[in-house]
Amino acid sequence: MLLYAGTPGPWEYSSSSFEAALALQEQVTEDWLAREGVVGTAIGVDGAGRAVLKVYLATPSVSAFPRFVSGVEVVPEVTGRFTALPAEDAAPVDPTRSFPRPVPIGVSTGHGSVTAGTIGARVQRGGETFALSNNHVYAANNAGKVGDNLLQPGVVDGGRDPDDVIGTLHDYEPIHFCRAMVCEPNRIDAAIALTSANEVADHTPENGYGTPRSSTMEAKLGQKVQKYGRTTGHTQGQISGINATIDVGYSAGTARFTDQIVISGRGFSAGGDSGSLIVTKGSLLADRRPVGLLFAGTATTTLANPIDLVLDRFDITIDGS
Repeated sequence: MLLYAGTPGPWEYSSSSFEAALALQEQVTEDWLAREGVVGTAIGVDGAGRAVLKVYLATPSVSAFPRFVSGVEVVPEVTGRFTALPAEDAAPVDPTRSFPRPVPIGVSTGHGSVTAGTIGARVQRGGETFALSNNHVYAANNAGKVGDNLLQPGVVDGGRDPDDVIGTLHDYEPIHFCRAMVCEPNRIDAAIALTSANEVADHTPENGYGTPRSSTMEAKLGQKVQKYGRTTGHTQGQISGINATIDVGYSAGTARFTDQIVISGRGFSAGGDSGSLIVTKGSLLADRRPVGLLFAGTATTTLANPIDLVLDRFDITIDGS
């Protein structure tokens, strides 16, 4: 958390206000998510040195919230409902095409039973090489089996098994879907494919950000970020919420995610960008540092898993510069 002396910057906040907002979030989130039209909460900032509690709404017609609760400002934001972002059956764009091997990261990929998503990064564990993406891209919302063939491009972009195989499903974190009004929390939507450096490269296409760095960075409010994805290509946004708890819609049902990163910026992502690696947009060593794994969003807002949670789960590292 940020501490400051003198006049705070627009994205700075005091430690005491952060702790108060976090305590309020833990107190009210479960009850508020039970209200019709409430889709999530997160910690944000008011621009004057104080952390706030953001409440994400499906529509503007959701019942009003008090402006302050326990001394913490409550800031409603209409985002629409968050959904996982598999590709829509639309006219393909450049990152959807079949690439010569080794294929760059940031392009179309997927399990044979889904439309398409994005290769996030090439990752390593010991002497093994993997491609990183989402569970709903590589493991078909828990329906995939270890050893299943994975394609580049994805099926909706013309990928065919076995001609376009780039690897096989090696491991995934199961997604827990809400059942009978009970939502077991999730923290990541992620999977890895066993592949090789001959099949998957460590960099984006030439019109992207290049090669991500191996060292990660924790998400911070106001941080400028970028990604390269199957549908929208190279885009930039800004982190506007941290520690988010969000209900996300999938074809298999609704799943609740905690400890998530919220990125603002219309056009930052769209269907088919799921699995993209989100990296910092900065200078020198602060540039291209992995921050999150994109998996869901709305027309205006994008949701990502903190990248360290993903890497720790599979005991992997980003194969980068």
